[in-house]
Amino acid sequence: MSIFRLQRPESCNCLKKFNSKVLSLELFRVVKEEFDSNGARRLLEKVVPISGDVSLENLGIIESRVREELWRNVNIFVHSAATTKFDERYDVALGINAMGSMHVQHFARKCSKLEMLLHVSTAYIHGMRDGLIPEQPIHMGETLPGAKISYLDINMEKKIVEEKLRELQALNATQKEITTVMKDLGIQRAKLHGWPNTYAFTKAMGEMMILEEMKGKDYKLIIVRPTIITSTYREPFPGWIEGLRTLDALFAVYGKGKLTFFLADPQSILDLIPGDMVVNAMVAAIAKHSKDEPSLDFVIYHGSLSRLGLNYNYSAP
Repeated sequence: MSIFRLQRPESCNCLKKFNSKVLSLELFRVVKEEFDSNGARRLLEKVVPISGDVSLENLGIIESRVREELWRNVNIFVHSAATTKFDERYDVALGINAMGSMHVQHFARKCSKLEMLLHVSTAYIHGMRDGLIPEQPIHMGETLPGAKISYLDINMEKKIVEEKLRELQALNATQKEITTVMKDLGIQRAKLHGWPNTYAFTKAMGEMMILEEMKGKDYKLIIVRPTIITSTYREPFPGWIEGLRTLDALFAVYGKGKLTFFLADPQSILDLIPGDMVVNAMVAAIAKHSKDEPSLDFVIYHGSLSRLGLNYNYSAP
């Protein structure tokens, strides 16, 4: 058994990058401590790095030999690639979060042994709402309450981005200017359709496309919608975190005393969930539904700690 891991292409060798930047992470310390050097090496060799990009057709995998191997051997497909910046450039977020999901679906259904596709979405695709929110799919073209437009046309969104980029290039805009315009465009288009930010907006598009492409297929679809993912609770050890995403930067500067206050409703739920709990839920969902009949269309799981009642007032010292 092998785990094929798609990673962004860079100038350096894919395997070399994986060994130097991924396996050297503190995250794998437990594996190296629990097994002798040969055992750890054999275990980690089961993870096969592949250079690619979800924003491109065929996931940007150039070598036909590699594509054929994946189509021949992969039986469970996990799609968690995303940009999580709330104000990401609209062209980037659209390419990764929305079109990337469609490209994953197109690639996955070519796998002759495919049994299941697990898509990691977000609990915030339904936007800002009060009260209980039904755990239901979001349908193609759906907009949210308060939207200034009644239908979301993803193809039109692509055209708007392409036209704006051509316009900026014609004006000889700098990369900094293009980035600013694209970020502003993402927020504008999100709010026009009822979403608060570019991240939630494009993740909603991605889920729409996954569900639309799923129609008539004979494999299972699992959608996992976590809230704000943070450091690990227990596995492989408490407190592991890599990089600064979502609220991580806020915690870092607050913990160092650089940020003495910030605006928030004291009673608002601080809905955080440890990364290992999300992964455990994903693995459990795969195990549970691996024996289901293929006729099962899809299952949606929400990952949240909101019932614990942790709010901003409690989090303050």
